[in-house]
Amino acid sequence: MKSRIQLVDLTALSGPRADFLGHLHGLCRTIGVDYASYAATNPVSGKLHAFTTYPTAWKDHYMDQNLHLVDPTLRIAARSIAPVDWRRLEQDSSFQDVFGAARDFDLPSTGLTVPVRGPMGDVGLFSVTSRMSAQDWRWLKGSMMGQLQTAAVHLHDTVMTSDALTRTLRYPHLSTREREVLQWVAAGKSQQDIGDILSISSRTVEVHLRSAREKLCTLTTAQAVGRAVSLGLVQPG
Repeated sequence: MKSRIQLVDLTALSGPRADFLGHLHGLCRTIGVDYASYAATNPVSGKLHAFTTYPTAWKDHYMDQNLHLVDPTLRIAARSIAPVDWRRLEQDSSFQDVFGAARDFDLPSTGLTVPVRGPMGDVGLFSVTSRMSAQDWRWLKGSMMGQLQTAAVHLHDTVMTSDALTRTLRYPHLSTREREVLQWVAAGKSQQDIGDILSISSRTVEVHLRSAREKLCTLTTAQAVGRAVSLGLVQPG
């Protein structure tokens, strides 16, 4: 059984690009996948942010052949609000174009892309891929999807807020109670546990979570925690 993903305060690290890449390598080891990638364009600065743990030979081939223009794991995931399992894309001719070539580099075609949407229309794409069996892959998705989404949001927001103007524009205001509730969620507590700790009902806890999700422009509580951590509103659990 794989261990729980640990969020790292990436903003406290120096040399952002190298640290982001090192963070991806660390996530691969923790999750037990072979490769991880991240790509996004900052809508304010126009900067393209992309890094991957794939071998250099494949990266060079991928860009030389302009495969990023047809890659459905990017194209389709960018239009989705939910994680996209690459098995859904296997009948797409462009998937075969990309991953037929990937097999020549001994790379797996089993993977998942987690799209992350920000408050300024920005979209980040966090992808993992693996050679694991179909059964192990189903287990991974079922047991770690929330953590993958949290890690994806944290990574995306840290990259986006590396620009000072973007950081200022993205910063939301959470109430003290909303931050408290998210902090306890980050610590692994259930809604009932949080209600007991704060002497409020579990229904009130959900009200605060719903409000926090809306303010943070996220769909799930896992994403809200990831975004709150990346913005420094709560501490990693």
